[in-house]
This record gives sequence, C-alpha cells and structure tokens, in this order.
Amino acid sequence: MTRNGNTSDHRVRVLVIGAGFSGIGAAVKLTEAGIDDFVVLEKAAVPGGTWRENTYPGCACDVMSTLYSFSFAPNPDWSRIYGTQPEIQDYLLDVAERFDVNRRIEFGTEALESRWDEPSKRWIVETNRGRYVAEAVIAAAGPLHEPKIPDLPGLGGFEGTVFHSATWDHDHDLAGERVAVVGTGASAVQFIPEIAAEVGEMTIFQRTAPWVVPKPDAPVPAGVRSFFRRLPFAQRLFREGIYHVHELIQIAQRHPRVMQQVQRLMLRWMHSIVRDPQLREKVTPDYTLGCKRILPSNGYYPALTRDNVDVVAAGVAEVRPNSVVDANGDEHEVDTIIFGTGFHATDPPIADRVRGRDGRTLAETWGGNFEAYLGTTIAGFPNAFLTLGPNLGNGHNSAVVIVEAQLRYIVDALKAMEREQVSSISLREDVSDAWNEQVQEGLEGTVWNDGGCVSWYLNEEGRNVAIYPWTTIDLRRRMRGFDLADYEVTRAPEPAVTGANGNGRARTGSGVEVAA
Repeated sequence: MTRNGNTSDHRVRVLVIGAGFSGIGAAVKLTEAGIDDFVVLEKAAVPGGTWRENTYPGCACDVMSTLYSFSFAPNPDWSRIYGTQPEIQDYLLDVAERFDVNRRIEFGTEALESRWDEPSKRWIVETNRGRYVAEAVIAAAGPLHEPKIPDLPGLGGFEGTVFHSATWDHDHDLAGERVAVVGTGASAVQFIPEIAAEVGEMTIFQRTAPWVVPKPDAPVPAGVRSFFRRLPFAQRLFREGIYHVHELIQIAQRHPRVMQQVQRLMLRWMHSIVRDPQLREKVTPDYTLGCKRILPSNGYYPALTRDNVDVVAAGVAEVRPNSVVDANGDEHEVDTIIFGTGFHATDPPIADRVRGRDGRTLAETWGGNFEAYLGTTIAGFPNAFLTLGPNLGNGHNSAVVIVEAQLRYIVDALKAMEREQVSSISLREDVSDAWNEQVQEGLEGTVWNDGGCVSWYLNEEGRNVAIYPWTTIDLRRRMRGFDLADYEVTRAPEPAVTGANGNGRARTGSGVEVAA
C-alpha cells in the first residue's frame, strides 16, 4: 500500500516497526547513513511509544534526563533532573520534527503479521492498511509496550471500574473511592503517592516488597539551562561524566555482598519514614538490593503511612462483583481496581506475529527462552533486527545508550550488505549458542541471579533472559562494528550478462546461473 491509497504492495529496503525512542532513532541514523529507502510503521496517530501511552499520574523516568535522551539531540531545557512523561514525550515529538522523521512515518498503520519469504529474500509484512515488502525489518516496538494484566478469577464480573496504569482512565473520578492497587512495581510506586490523598481508601496488594530508594530529583536552575544552551559541549561533558558514574553501579551489582552493604543505608532511610513496626515488616524486602528493579521515589513510603492507605502483603486470590479477596482469604470492598503489574517485557506479543525462515513464529522459536545475539539478531530470522531485545536490560544506566549502540550495529550491517552485495544475512546457530552461553555464565553470581528473589528477569526455568551482565561500555565496544563472519550469507545475483544467443542470464555469488 502507498500513501495515495494504491492497494499494490509497498516495497521498501528497510521497514521500521514502531516510532518510540528506538524507531525515531533508527530513522535518524538510517538517514545519516544515506539509507533513504525506508518507512516507519506506527499504529498510533503520533510518535512517542511508551511515553505516549503511559500518562498515569506521576509518570516519570528513573534515569537522569541528560542520559535519557539521544546523544545526537541533547536538550538543554530539561526542567528537572529526572524528566516527567509530558516533557519526555514533548522531547520525542521535537526530535521527530527537528530531524524530519514524521514524513517517514505511516501513522495509523499496525503490523499484524510478518513472515520471511525465502525465495525472494524479503520480509512480507501484513498491516491494517495493506502489505509491505522489505529487504530488512527493524522491530522497534519496545519491551514496555503491551500491559500485562493477571488472569484473576472473577475479574470479568467486577462491577466497578478496572484499568491498567498504562491505559489510565483520566475520565474516571477517584475522589473518595475505595481503590485497590494490584502490584508494587515501578509504575505503582510512581502513581500511588499522586492519588493517595485523593481517594477515600486505598488497599495495596503487594506480593513482594520492592526496594525503594531516595530519588535525587530537583528543578534544574534557569542559569544551568542557559549555560547548556550557550555551551553545548559543556552539556556533553556533563552527560559523559554522569554516564561513567552510573557505570560504577554495575560493579556493585556483580557482587551481592556489596549491595547488601548499600541496602543497610536504604533500610535506615526507610525506617526514618515508616515508624509503624507492622508496616515496616510488610514493606521490608526479603532479598538483596538490586535483585529486582530498584525504584527511586521520595513519595512512596510517606504515602504508605497515610491513615487511608493499607498495605496487604499478599497477592490477589479472586475478584468478586464489589470486592477483592487476598491470598489470605480476607475480603476487601473496593470501587476501582488499578493494575500496576507491568508489561509483557520478556514475552512480547509481537513474537507471535513474526515468522522466520522455517515458518515458525518467534515465540515458537524461543519456546520461553527469550534470547538473541547481542540482543539484536536471531538465528532463523534473516535480515531482521530487534531493539532492546533479550539480555539487554540493565539496572544502572540508560536504555537510550543501549538503543544507540544497537542502531550503530544495525546500520553497519545494512551498509555491509550493500557493500558486499548481500541479499540476506542469517545469524549462525553456533554464534548464537556461544553468545547466550557466555551471557548466562556472566550472570552467575550476580545480584540478579543470586539475590534471593523471583523477578521477571528470570523465566520459568530460572534462566535470566533480561539482564546484560556487563557494563554498557562493554556492550558499546562489542557493537562498534558488524562482522559478516557471524552470519550465513546469501550473495545477491550479479547483473545480467547477454550471451551470443541473446538470452539474459545472471550469476549468483556462488556461480550458479539463474534466469534473468
């Protein structure tokens, strides 16, 4: 399909799926590299990804703004040290406009199914607006995209209001209501302080107490913003310094005993706020700091101490028409249920929509073992690249740093294919196996594996499918250049040569003649 409504296939060299941080960044870097034949598919009406979708009260980043932004598009005007959702979304809209990305985006276009066609060496992508045919696909849908709502008995029969933090119902008035919050992850820790004073009663259902730490947030003085505007190199130096300070945290995460020393300070801080011994017991984690995601917040613990807030240290057993029953069998009458239960980060729905060379979906190929080479390419899925994929998560630095490293690798791969006249590249199985074995060995003994918790980082087999075990400095080094030797390569046919009999023939890279 083309923009003018023609129903014929829309053929492009590169198809980017998603227009969040990764998709916008991909468009910028492809253009910089002189790769002009590409399209970005975005199912919504505007770019932004997770920062467009998540508009719950208090939504903000837990990475400093100067790091949570593109290195090629610094923003001297961040109003706070840690950016809020509206400001981050405005930043992405500005980058898309400044780098002329919007003209590349097919808005309102959702990728429904993608399959690799081996004879043509092309990806066939079916959308709600027709078919796209592409030489390469960059799947930039992101891990924090599809909300995860637990399948609770009786939920469908609840007579009140139900929504997930990622689909916040702003038209629903919470004033004076009895509200149940299910989950105490990153989103819940942000929105609970924002609505606690508004609701009549709040019951928080907590299966596992999170580690919450102080958030060194504050407004950025006008003088500092002016200084960065006048001297951009100073902001770049500041960013570089902050980046390396954050990298030091990774050293501690590799050694649980170090993290245990840090958590003593965090407990002391928490105890200074939470005076009630029973509440302290409920909200004190029973695992090592860093085993699960560390959540910065200055308002979470004070909100829990309010008279109208109750923490139930148990999950939800069932939902009844006007109440929630916890795992201990106690019933709590509520008017509204808000889920703060995260996303399908390690089982992304897009995996059911992508079929590789053997016809199996990505989900079937993984079989629960979410893995990719450098978190980017997958054996059996030629010419396909994934951003923020398996084992690229980190608990110490910015996801944008990782995205930029991946985009450098992906663009280098596309340029190598053009330079070497390659029609397809497919990750070698032995390279994939060796890499993933190395990653799992690197995770042994770290706080993520041996911190005493059960987190979404681990699959049902206890395999860590989410975390990169080394520094992002290491990741950037590994992704500095693309190596064709890691891939099975199919050469593009040579130009047709007309023989004496006038018949056009072409030779493949292997010397096999095919009809031209």
